[in-house]
Amino acid sequence: MDILDLGGEWSVSPADGKWSIKAAVPGGVHNDLLNAKRIPEPFYRDNEQKVAWVGETDWVYTRDFTVSAEIIAREKVLLQCDGLDTVARIEINGALVGKTDNMFRTWEFDVKPRLRAGTNTISITFTSAMAHVRKMNRKEFLPAWGVGQFRLDGGGWIRKQPCNFGWDWGPALVTCGIWRGIRIAAFDTARLTDIHIRQNHARGAVTLSIAASVQRAGRGSLRAVVSVSHAGKTVTEADAVVRGGRAVVSVTVRDPKLWWPNGMGGQPLYEVTVDLVGADGELLDTGARRIGLRTLELQREKDKWGESFRFAVNGKAFFAKGANWIPADAILARLTHADYARLLADAVAANMNMLRAWGGGIYEHDMFYDLCDELGICVWQDFIFSCGTYPTFDAGFMANVRAEAEDNVRRIRHHACVALWCGNNELEQGLVGDEWTKWTMSWDDYKKLFDVLLPDVVKRLDPDRPYWPCSPHSPVGDRKDFNNASCGDAHLWSVWHGRKPFEWYRTCEHRFNSEFGFQSFPEPRTVHGYTRASDRNITSPIMELHQRSGIGNDAIVQYMLSWYRLPTTFDSLLWTSQILQGMAIKYAVEHWRRSMPRGMGTLYWQINDCWPVASWASIDSHGNWKALHYMARRFFAPVLVSGLEDMERGTVEVHVTNDRLAGFSGNAAWTLTNIEGRRLARGAFPVKIGERKSAKVGVIDASEVARVHGRENLLIWLDLVERGRTISDNLVLLARPKSMDLPLPRWSVGVKARGECEFTIKIKSPVPALWAWVEAAGVTAKYSDRFMHVKAGEPVEVGICTDRPMTADALRGRLRVRSLVDTYS
Repeated sequence: MDILDLGGEWSVSPADGKWSIKAAVPGGVHNDLLNAKRIPEPFYRDNEQKVAWVGETDWVYTRDFTVSAEIIAREKVLLQCDGLDTVARIEINGALVGKTDNMFRTWEFDVKPRLRAGTNTISITFTSAMAHVRKMNRKEFLPAWGVGQFRLDGGGWIRKQPCNFGWDWGPALVTCGIWRGIRIAAFDTARLTDIHIRQNHARGAVTLSIAASVQRAGRGSLRAVVSVSHAGKTVTEADAVVRGGRAVVSVTVRDPKLWWPNGMGGQPLYEVTVDLVGADGELLDTGARRIGLRTLELQREKDKWGESFRFAVNGKAFFAKGANWIPADAILARLTHADYARLLADAVAANMNMLRAWGGGIYEHDMFYDLCDELGICVWQDFIFSCGTYPTFDAGFMANVRAEAEDNVRRIRHHACVALWCGNNELEQGLVGDEWTKWTMSWDDYKKLFDVLLPDVVKRLDPDRPYWPCSPHSPVGDRKDFNNASCGDAHLWSVWHGRKPFEWYRTCEHRFNSEFGFQSFPEPRTVHGYTRASDRNITSPIMELHQRSGIGNDAIVQYMLSWYRLPTTFDSLLWTSQILQGMAIKYAVEHWRRSMPRGMGTLYWQINDCWPVASWASIDSHGNWKALHYMARRFFAPVLVSGLEDMERGTVEVHVTNDRLAGFSGNAAWTLTNIEGRRLARGAFPVKIGERKSAKVGVIDASEVARVHGRENLLIWLDLVERGRTISDNLVLLARPKSMDLPLPRWSVGVKARGECEFTIKIKSPVPALWAWVEAAGVTAKYSDRFMHVKAGEPVEVGICTDRPMTADALRGRLRVRSLVDTYS
């Protein structure tokens, strides 16, 4: 197999050819225009609107390449395109090679007749996706949500990243370009076209069945030679003859090292290599897949609450802890391996074990799944259909979608991390009805795709992995009851969209919560990066442009006034919104973890952002952890202590939730203080709890103390202690913070250098400080902890890693320590 990589430097020009600039492949037109300084940064102020012309323009990518006579002499010479975005016409040396209309497919064309030895020219013309969609929608209208607010009408007509046209957290930056690899591939006798690995687990051994599919271009016997290695050492190998274009090789791995999700064990990975060998022993082609040895199933069983919805790995059911994932940049071409590695490491740092790759984005790059394999992050994988309707009555559309699904199932299925295939996002939540209307598609047409085509693809190509038609979906009873609490998964938006109080979450008894969320603003430094000083009011046009939810800023402020005193500055309002967001999700997650095993999963919306914006993300577009992400690390802790307060009665139930694969023994200590930090009472409950269990371990009765001192003057501190060490802590209030006259902390701050860019900060206050955080002004830094509760007189250490070397004294001069009370005092 000869490979000629066509990536690298190209040129791109508008279709009228009036000018041309350098282009990078793989890449995208926005990134090329930015590099050439032809457009301003789209994320600054209202520049998104100023670059909208890019998505309305047809673009032509061109390059010359040299082909040897040896390549042209091969039996088969193919152009392979891993990703073209989206409606494209490909020419080589002025002759048409092919047309494409799906961003997510792998395209392959026979180009042997079009090539010549020496210099060749390839050009790819991309028609404006906006123009294409408008043309199709004029022929047949397709209903969708959000049209007119933040989305293009008729987006269901094109197989392209849906949120590219805008979403209620993202910009409308309609891209085009060669977004994945492109190459010439040439061969004579045969090549590998597919490798499918299945596992059969038994005590002390895993048998692998490796099916290799082969395309022939000539005669002669063929063999598939398989080797399996771990940590660079071969553990087993075998071979089989290719017959009928296929070879199946069976090998057994003895004493297998099993793959586990984050927090449950390690993530050992095995390399499976398949060599295609000709009759004379010549190596014709080779392919490799990296796998984890594990079973990972969706357990749906009848129980006393209805039907379970829980994932189990290697026979162990586990509580799914995580979030929803969206494309990590509105300009995909800017994303690097380092970006993915940072974000996914942040998920692990917050004790997450699952991410939902949401159906309004993309089938992610291979490096996303590679990293999830390495880190133990399970992936709920949506097919890319979301919040709209689709022309399943059109045979061409259905054939296109089938090819897309087959390409991506084949590409992703070997990854240990992939837990489930899901047909779509939220169509059953209100976009399907008895017939087509201005708002819905018909159930008959819906089922053609999501009940027939997609599950058929999964059953044929990935039969060991579950398929789920929609998120949310109720598999028992009335399908239209999409958030049935007794079965299936749920999207719970009564907090936020329905304006219910945070306490509403505690009424929810759903089996698996795959979406719920609450918004906040990014931190001030991020907001200052896309605004001018005159923009820094949340009702300014620029701040509202960077808020895509119709109720967004209004909802944040209304909820804030229910919980906290009104901040006195713009920056303080931004910080307080983050504390508010964290509290909302904390209410939900702690309740659902206490409800285990009735509920067995909670994936909040969302972990990441694609541009600087007010959103539901717990990490902003610059990689800064919001308060929610710090809180998530605590409420997703492997062993959690939480309190369920009854404000009227003045009591607190103390609960311990244990996700470990072993039992827990320790003590749940509690201390009752006033807001000045004076201890009023204390005690402890012995805790002995089995693996993967949750239980109430005791009740604190603070009613008498509350009667004497006032419940608004009390703080209840919880510490879960194991062998003398606190492994989880929490704070319970008997009144909302806005009614508490919190004292101003008086901080003592110490700084100790641990390296040129690493420091330990020790902070202490003689009075309690709630939701305290450290900030180094003007310095890009990572903080080990923020938004924690500091007890009176007890020092807290915070690690800081700065983006540049500095002395301890220089850092000390930039430090500022704040807490909730500072936002309004």
